[in-house]
Amino acid sequence: MNVRRWFPFMHWVPGYRRETALPDGLAALIVTLMLIPQSLAYALLAGLPPQAGLYASILPLIAYALFGSSRTLAVGPVAVISLMTAAALTPLFAPGTAEYQGAALLLALLSGLLLAGMAVLRLGFLASFLSHPVISGFITASALLIVLSQLRHLFGIPLQGSTLPELLPRLLILLPQLHMPTLILGVGSLALLWWAGAPFTELLRRHGCSVTWSRIMPALLLVLSIAVVGGLGLAQQGVAVVGEIPRGLPVPQLPEWDWMLARQLLPAALLISLVGFVESVSVGQSLAARRRERIDPDNELAGLGAANLAAAVAGGLPVTGGFSRSVVNFDAGARTPMAGVFSAVAMAVGVLFFTPWLRDLPQAVLAATIIVAVLKLVDLRSLRRTWRYSRQDGAAQLATLLGVLLVGVEAGVLLGMGLSLLLFLWRTSRPHMAVVGQLPGSEHFRNVERFEVVQSPKVLSLRVDESLYFPNARYLEERIIELVAQHPAIEHLVLMCSGVNLIDASALESVEMIVERLRTAGIQLHLSEVKGPVMDRLRRSEFLQHFGGRVFVSQFQALAELDPEVTRSAMADAGTVAFGPPSGGLSDEIRPSTKA
Repeated sequence: MNVRRWFPFMHWVPGYRRETALPDGLAALIVTLMLIPQSLAYALLAGLPPQAGLYASILPLIAYALFGSSRTLAVGPVAVISLMTAAALTPLFAPGTAEYQGAALLLALLSGLLLAGMAVLRLGFLASFLSHPVISGFITASALLIVLSQLRHLFGIPLQGSTLPELLPRLLILLPQLHMPTLILGVGSLALLWWAGAPFTELLRRHGCSVTWSRIMPALLLVLSIAVVGGLGLAQQGVAVVGEIPRGLPVPQLPEWDWMLARQLLPAALLISLVGFVESVSVGQSLAARRRERIDPDNELAGLGAANLAAAVAGGLPVTGGFSRSVVNFDAGARTPMAGVFSAVAMAVGVLFFTPWLRDLPQAVLAATIIVAVLKLVDLRSLRRTWRYSRQDGAAQLATLLGVLLVGVEAGVLLGMGLSLLLFLWRTSRPHMAVVGQLPGSEHFRNVERFEVVQSPKVLSLRVDESLYFPNARYLEERIIELVAQHPAIEHLVLMCSGVNLIDASALESVEMIVERLRTAGIQLHLSEVKGPVMDRLRRSEFLQHFGGRVFVSQFQALAELDPEVTRSAMADAGTVAFGPPSGGLSDEIRPSTKA
């Protein structure tokens, strides 16, 4: 067993030097200033006390540094996972109760165990079942729900609900009750955070200053809002504040195990694990590519599993790699995961000595921080782009978006995943098949409906552009019978298998049946351009011994041996190759078509 593979820190710790510690320390300082308000805000979003967000930003960072493979990924609470946590726990317990907090710890523990188990079994491929359109629709819908849910803190109204039908009517009813000091504080914070984004960043660039100052604006707003609320006594006027936060580090302990509750939370824990893993790997891979580094998905599973186990032990909430913090960590010059360790130490110092200062922090400012962060995740244009490119993928994305908005987070994700798999099965159950002919003057074969090609009157060449397996086996039979009826003079049918990566047992039985049907009609089946792995499987069966045809290396060889006159004629006629059906003549213009 390769120990170093499961402990990536053994690759960078031995060579760690002082010159690397300086950029790591600077990046850690900047990320910590960004992490403090985000940790508090995302704990609020998850329905947990603010200290849970702080605790989830200490031990999990150290655990990921030991087991994770990304050198710049910043782990901690994130908006989408916090929303999923609240969606899973709110139907079971009242937010803020001890039972709710215990369930959050159990959810983090389950997520950590699932991720660690997936790492041991190398099951990172399971995340592939969450297609990009489904993830995009889920993130957009989640961001919209998060914005609506935070209006209760921004307006100072008792708005409750987890879906669009629950939130919008209640919002309209409660709007006359909005609390004006809270509204002014929240809207002012929104405006300042928006200005600290693109406008302030552009202003800094124009004057040759570092854009780092724009990254720490949320921390500066935090300090400013505490001073304003404390100085003006706004808490006594009804402005909601986070209140007293316990000083000191939590005592590590395993959450109380409840088998019945664990069974209830298991589906949510699985979805949180998959979504968090996909988000983390996407961010980690994009940042690693910019430095020509690589990450190991199995190590990412192990790192995120360890981080969530640490969050459960330390009294936090489920965590994953955050996009905005990771980008800031990368841009600030982090070189190794030690930057995360430094951030954890800084957070621990803050929890030990400075939490009393956060008592007057207004919840409206945390809500504004969340809203500005998640609005960047809303991408409705992606739905239009996906729909134009692929109606099936667009339908899956739209179903996910509407499912999350109208029904709930878990139901929406499951709906999108299920629809994506069904559409995949539907697409592959009717694979594209093209009758092909020889391009004049070449050994290449192309679709007769797209190119001016030479065809043999007695050899029918059929290219299959999909793996053959049980959903499309019957369609292959039907298509071949249809083509044979359209070409009564053929003596040979050659299946061009350049696009076939698999022939499963069901498809093999169908091919054997096709052989028998063609044989009764006086037609012999042949194969060409069969890939090595497919050929290995065929050799393990008895098909090659009794199907009676030949397996040709190339389609050109097949036609050259089965109808040499047509091949010689095509090679002698070296005309211009162009897109377009034969009836349209030769053309240099590529015409839109649904056929390949």
